Amino acid sequence: MVDPLYAWWAQQLVLCGWTFDPDPTSLEPALATERLVQLGVPERGELAWRLLEAFPGGRANPQTQLEALELLALAAAARWLPNERVEAWLHALGRDIHQHHDTLDAWLEALRQARRDAGWHHGDEAFALAGEALSALEAEGDGVTWAHLDDALNCRVSGTPWPEAPGAWRIRAAFAPLLVLPPSRLPDWPDAATWLDQGWQIRGRDELIRVLLWLASQGHRYGWDIDAARLLEMDGDARQAWLNGLGEQRRYGKVMLGFLSRGEPLEWAAWDWLRLVDLACAGAALGWLEPEEAEQFAGHAADLLMRRYSDWTAVTLAYQRGRSLFDGRDGMASHARDWALLLHSPLSPWREPLTELLDEPAREASRRAMRGWRQEARHWLLALASVREPDLLYRQGVTTPIEASRQQDVRRYLQETLGLFPDEGVPGMARFWLPAQVHHLNQLAADARHGTLPSLETGLGRPAPEAVALRDGLKHCARHAATVYMAEKYAFYLLMASDSGDFDPEGIAALTESLRGVLCRFYPDARRLLDAWAAWEAALPELPDDTLLHEIRWHRDDPGSPFHWLDWRQVAWREPGPRPSLERFTALALAGPLNAGPWAEPQPESRHEQTALGEWLESQYGLNSAAELSEFLTFLLEVGDRQEYQVNYAPYTLNTRRLDEEIAILESGDCDEEARNHLLRLRRVRGNVDGCNEVDMTAWDVAQAVDIAAAGRGMGWLDRDAYLALLDTAQGLARAHYGNWRDYARGLYAGFSFFMGETEDRQTLLDSFRQALGAWLSGAPPLAGAWASLDFPGARPRHSSPLHIDTLPGDARTLH
Repeated sequence: MVDPLYAWWAQQLVLCGWTFDPDPTSLEPALATERLVQLGVPERGELAWRLLEAFPGGRANPQTQLEALELLALAAAARWLPNERVEAWLHALGRDIHQHHDTLDAWLEALRQARRDAGWHHGDEAFALAGEALSALEAEGDGVTWAHLDDALNCRVSGTPWPEAPGAWRIRAAFAPLLVLPPSRLPDWPDAATWLDQGWQIRGRDELIRVLLWLASQGHRYGWDIDAARLLEMDGDARQAWLNGLGEQRRYGKVMLGFLSRGEPLEWAAWDWLRLVDLACAGAALGWLEPEEAEQFAGHAADLLMRRYSDWTAVTLAYQRGRSLFDGRDGMASHARDWALLLHSPLSPWREPLTELLDEPAREASRRAMRGWRQEARHWLLALASVREPDLLYRQGVTTPIEASRQQDVRRYLQETLGLFPDEGVPGMARFWLPAQVHHLNQLAADARHGTLPSLETGLGRPAPEAVALRDGLKHCARHAATVYMAEKYAFYLLMASDSGDFDPEGIAALTESLRGVLCRFYPDARRLLDAWAAWEAALPELPDDTLLHEIRWHRDDPGSPFHWLDWRQVAWREPGPRPSLERFTALALAGPLNAGPWAEPQPESRHEQTALGEWLESQYGLNSAAELSEFLTFLLEVGDRQEYQVNYAPYTLNTRRLDEEIAILESGDCDEEARNHLLRLRRVRGNVDGCNEVDMTAWDVAQAVDIAAAGRGMGWLDRDAYLALLDTAQGLARAHYGNWRDYARGLYAGFSFFMGETEDRQTLLDSFRQALGAWLSGAPPLAGAWASLDFPGARPRHSSPLHIDTLPGDARTLH
């Protein structure tokens, strides 16, 4: 007996002008493909839409369903669909038609009316032919009645018309449902390569992978989210100023402000993640991605969507917002119309709940794959540095050559901003690794939490209120190791050095691996790292009105951020730079504010920097060689300016009459520079300026010695052993003369004031130095200097223990 369902199908095709054939799929494949193109169906995606339109979610138009039956026959003949998929669609169409029509005659009458409504007035010849075809079969005992069809529909077991696995591919229905897996260029996407080139500037596998990872981890949502977060903090005038500054992006800005004004949810991540699936499909169709790779990217998108959204409606609303922002045209009013078929059709591939798209094995496979793409340690640099330079996330996945323009820019940055030159090599990066700074911040935070910060009454002036607020605010950071505050900058510098092409790649890779190990040790996962970074960024913004806080929080909260997909493991414990002992750090700090905070041991500098150091040593101290420097350092530590005061000025404090006479003699005649300086110092003795007659000024010699020794180390005039020996001597001298930083600071200030030469801006220099000393003593602002976090050499410990282990070693009194 003829298959009733196929016989009925053949009858419907007669209504489309076909010759009756009990096997509707027997047309030659080439002819079937040609006919599909003529009907406006050049590929399988359009076929899927046309089939789906036959199930609109209510009573379908009979003519639309008839056309679907014809397209299904052509697709089967063209070998676009496997037999089981053809039968599933035929079964679904038959059941839907049967559900809405009691008899075959009723169905035919509905078709006639649909054609009349569409303006078709060519008679009923086709209907007569269809009836004759079935009558001929009936005469042979093979007739097909509505009862036969009913039995066939009820008895026949038919699966879903959509591929059942992997479920992540159902997401692609947002653009065109996939009828067959895996996707292929023909017949799924004949112009995929052109589309990728023109729409995305993607011309090969490597570029595709980078964009796929970018969509997953950042996409357009990043910039929109940051804008939205900042706009929420603005008043109306500030928002208008923001809009006025957008230039060509003004249409985008209007849509964004419209969303804000009417309380539209500020969520649009689906715009990126749906397109991630679409691009993965294109890659699979072109053979640029292996089927398993494409499935993993689609699975990753599904994983992210399932984390963010409760159902398909939420997904489509988010996508519609993203498309509105991207197009610069608010399309939210058309959401219901645009997505009606996928959201409401009884045969939509989205009838399966969003929450059931992936089973656990598929989810884990996609997660392993995404971590695998970012397994190289360089992805840590890209992730950390991208917070300052977001475009870096275009470089995930496959390594790409660095453009010449980029190399020029980073070389300029390294040399002009960091003073890092190629002749220093990879060892030059050591000066940017600052564990001493981390110790200082962690200690201040612990002291702030326990209320044991140093007094603001330093005897040298009170810090500004804003500086005090910064210091006291560190109590909110006590739970978080400050490692990332230093390490993220180091990562940025390391990436710049790598991009310049001027530094040994293997050496850079080794430092990068070390950096990963350090961060994995102090932070068990991405959220802990980003929480710590956010806390320290909030406490110590580089610019008061411009912080990275929104960017850091975005990476913490967005499940696609690369931070959540890094290879979070510690291979071995090896820091990228030396970690001084607490005692050594204390010795370095003896230089005080004569120079920038000594957060790391000095290293030999580049030739360029050595030239600048040499000029400074020659102009300030007349030192032109290693021998002269060594001799002068010995003088400072053994004799120094303090002896000149004792020999040439202290005696006058016992004979004020003689002091007045000496000053009068010098004032009565012309003085050369040397005599003029002597006169100035005598006047300071007479007035006991800045306590010069009462305060031990040994600190002035100690600080100068430590400062000059650092310059000598940078020049290469002191090797490390000689430099460390000098620090030990300086520390011993400080310990012998003082018992705390406050007395040391008074001695340093008195020496600075007393031995300063004649200068017009003396008072300005003194005020600046006094403020700097006060900041070092009080820790306000926190990064001014290190005295507030350190016990003076030989003094009793007074600091609270940090809650974590990122502190300097070498002090038995410090808990680790």
